[in-house]
Amino acid sequence: MGEIPTVSHKKVEYLNIESGFDIETTSTYIEGRKAAFSYIWMFGIGLGNEIYYGRTWEEFRALYTLLVTYFGLGSDKRLVIYVHNLAYEFQFMRKYFEWEEVFSIKERKPIRALTVDGVEFRDSYILSGMSLATVANNLTKHKVAKLEGDLDYSLPRHQKTELTAAEMAYCNNDIEIILAYIREQLDECNITEIPMTNTGRVRQYVKSRCFTEINKETGEEFRNPRDYQAIMKKLTLTPDVYKMAKRAFIGGFTHSNPEHSMKVMENVSSVDLTSSYPTVMIAEEYPMGSPVQLMLDSLEDFRKASAKYCIMLDVAFVGLRNKIGYESYISESKAVKLEGAEIVNGRVYSADLLTMTLVDVDLEIISAVYEWDELHWENVWAFKKYYLPKAIIQSILALYQDKTTLKDVKGREVDYLRSKGMLNSIYGMCVTDIVKDDHIYDDVEGWGIEETDVKESIQDYNRSKSRFLYYPWGIWVTAYARRNLWSAILAVGNDYIYSDTDSIKMLNYDKHVGYVEQYNADIQEKLRRCMQYYKLDESLLNPKTIKGVEKPLGVWDFEGNYSRFKTVGAKRYLVEENGKLKLTVAGLSKQNGINYMKEVCDNDNTAVFEMFTDELYIPAENTGKLTHTYLDDADTFMFTDLHGETVEVHSESAVHMEPAEFNLSITDLYIDFINRYVRPNK
Repeated sequence: MGEIPTVSHKKVEYLNIESGFDIETTSTYIEGRKAAFSYIWMFGIGLGNEIYYGRTWEEFRALYTLLVTYFGLGSDKRLVIYVHNLAYEFQFMRKYFEWEEVFSIKERKPIRALTVDGVEFRDSYILSGMSLATVANNLTKHKVAKLEGDLDYSLPRHQKTELTAAEMAYCNNDIEIILAYIREQLDECNITEIPMTNTGRVRQYVKSRCFTEINKETGEEFRNPRDYQAIMKKLTLTPDVYKMAKRAFIGGFTHSNPEHSMKVMENVSSVDLTSSYPTVMIAEEYPMGSPVQLMLDSLEDFRKASAKYCIMLDVAFVGLRNKIGYESYISESKAVKLEGAEIVNGRVYSADLLTMTLVDVDLEIISAVYEWDELHWENVWAFKKYYLPKAIIQSILALYQDKTTLKDVKGREVDYLRSKGMLNSIYGMCVTDIVKDDHIYDDVEGWGIEETDVKESIQDYNRSKSRFLYYPWGIWVTAYARRNLWSAILAVGNDYIYSDTDSIKMLNYDKHVGYVEQYNADIQEKLRRCMQYYKLDESLLNPKTIKGVEKPLGVWDFEGNYSRFKTVGAKRYLVEENGKLKLTVAGLSKQNGINYMKEVCDNDNTAVFEMFTDELYIPAENTGKLTHTYLDDADTFMFTDLHGETVEVHSESAVHMEPAEFNLSITDLYIDFINRYVRPNK
């Protein structure tokens, strides 16, 4: 193998080389109980030329011991092994090793697991944010195509089952992809600098910019965190305000107009906001001071105060009624108290009483959608508002610039993919929860939760000198983005059909071009004001592609027309574009779902649209959807493979997977709402 380079980090030496691990498994039923086990493992080290196989965990333990001995691994020297979806493999192997530390983002979701012998397993799926097939497609230097269909998972296999050359090639292929992907990461940095998560990459990038200054005379960059730390020192929270902010957080808005639901609509246009979250992070003003309490006597007072402050408050609506009819804004799940409510597909249409926590931007939208008999508020907290720090603005601009200018540029594929991924993740780092319970793993007890002391965590957060973000920023990012989306919903009126975070589908697009043009002019003016405030080059808002086409940030971009469109609720729609059908249904594979429907309908598109109803059912063998069951107890049993050979199988712990059927399952409440309010005479 030759000498392997190493790199030191925090007094620990790491082998600076790519390495990957994968298993293939069988799920079955034994005497009516679920059982599962692995029948082959693959381990790779080095770029595609050192791949080892074994059929049992005892054999992998032997290789593991050899690796520890050969490389001299231990508390001060480590080998990092990447696994694509570590949570799955960990459940099979966790009892075969002694663990020093397991870092998990939630129960049974480890992304890093370190053994006492210095072998550190990391999750390449969490790092990439992509399936293995997508990772393969995005490789730039070391091309490896993802093999499909060469390993039929439904066939019963065990550790003695002979695998065909095609099946072995499939097993080999998965490791080659992991190795190639990590090799491309190592071409850019060393093993200790590869982040644990995709969001971690953008955190490193932005934090570095925040803590770096440029010498005005020489133009050289130098590390100087003091100025930025002074900004952060002013941005503190109390436990109560943090809890309010948690309640006030709302994600993207996804919904459908009940008037047009469950009907086939023709000539439907789609428009999309260009980089919606990055746009509002530049264009809008955010909490830039610690919260203070306000006393407000009227809505007029509220509106005056919101010109200077970002405001968060607890509200109670009495006699809440929808006044536009075709869409509802408030999510049922965000209500703290809800009485006498009419619900439309998860959204509150009306209520005798509704209490919730919201921010000023939400109240602005709610005022446009609803009317009420009484409005009461308390716990009004206000933050002075200004633009986000200049370093963050510059980070967003740089990433958008690279995403636009580097696309399709030969030799810059890695830089393009990195900038695109980081731009998409830049908002996510703002809403990372600052108070999280620890999901711990113990070799004896298994999984458990260690509750975090909120007061202590907030104190640590306020005092942190490495902090470069403020949790309330993320609350307003999504609020501003929803307001932009809702500007279109309100302007389009009943021609609006469907929305999803940063896009809407509508009828009669030509009638609404005026709104689109005015919105685009307004958002570009907002963006320019921020650039002028920070004395930044305004041309950065309009980078050009390699072909010289300008891509202005933040505008509504016309995506095209669908000849037919049908929605049956949020995250449930079918489109026909240029004769091709595309299906989007939460919880269902797009390709598997449409393939089954086309087969049943003899490739008749009209019949497929007729089939797409609230009664849609897809059999388990056609969904591509799997149900997971964690098996924590050891099991030993006799098992017969596809060739009729029976052997004894032992499993310490496992994950049982089986195909799951799919039912569209629209709620009776939604159908009842449509029948009573939308189409009462039909």
